[in-house]
Amino acid sequence: MHDTPPTGEGPADTRLADFERHRRMVFGIAYRMLGSVADAEDLVQDTWLRWSGATGPVAAPGGFLARTVTNLALNRLDSAAVRREAYVGPWLPEPLVTGPDAADGVERAETVSLALLVVLESLSPLERAVFVLKEAFGFSYREIAEALDRTESACRQVGSRARAHVRAGRPRFDAPPELRRRATDEFLAACVGGDIGRMLELLAPDVTTWSDGGGVIRAALRPVTGAENVARFVLGVLRQLGEDAAVHPVLVNGEPGLLVTVDGAVDSVSVLDFVAGTDGTLLVSAIRAVRNPHKLTHLAAPGAAGRA
Repeated sequence: MHDTPPTGEGPADTRLADFERHRRMVFGIAYRMLGSVADAEDLVQDTWLRWSGATGPVAAPGGFLARTVTNLALNRLDSAAVRREAYVGPWLPEPLVTGPDAADGVERAETVSLALLVVLESLSPLERAVFVLKEAFGFSYREIAEALDRTESACRQVGSRARAHVRAGRPRFDAPPELRRRATDEFLAACVGGDIGRMLELLAPDVTTWSDGGGVIRAALRPVTGAENVARFVLGVLRQLGEDAAVHPVLVNGEPGLLVTVDGAVDSVSVLDFVAGTDGTLLVSAIRAVRNPHKLTHLAAPGAAGRA
């Protein structure tokens, strides 16, 4: 499922080819575990060093790499938890952004939303590891048990617990991407036009918005809830950005989202969640906006996309 044929010590270019074949998976595991692009890239490099230094034949390169990056991520989570405790305001993951017409989206079938990454933060490190390996990458419980040095039975129990927590933490409403894109564009048009009446028509009554500034840039320190409060908050932010602001449709972790630039520099990335309205239309149920500049350094203004 995840592996190329066995590889021996072999020439360096064979090792490199095996690693490149699995690089996307290695990054994907690290990113889902940590919610940070920079930390995930660090773990990709650390995993490569472990891989290139391995001696003797490796029967399952994909399994070796998955095991290595998962355990490196588990070790990194201890320091990440300390940083999160001191974080100013709501914490959101670093977004992965591609252009709206990207052929692959972000992670193709393994796409993971910002909302799901936030829910994963509520899991224990072990629950997160089992969930990511099983649900996002399809490893068997036997493979996961070998990777985490646990029994298969224990991993099944952990996986069941993790899935229950995820279902409880994020009830999922699925709508076709083209409908979400259209609803996102309609809400954007209402915001840019300052049409608060139309905004209220498009917002769910209990909508909530989270704004992650990390204490570095101005952002709401607490979630804003309720349609009218959210509408006024969004309009206030747009007024503060001024006439040099521009909003670009993008994919955020594979879902329709918005990238805002000011004077050509990336200011924020936002993604909307939806619920079905009584008439079948989509209503915005949540807005997550990442404004912390430290979480946007890997992005370029449109014209250049993020990670594919």
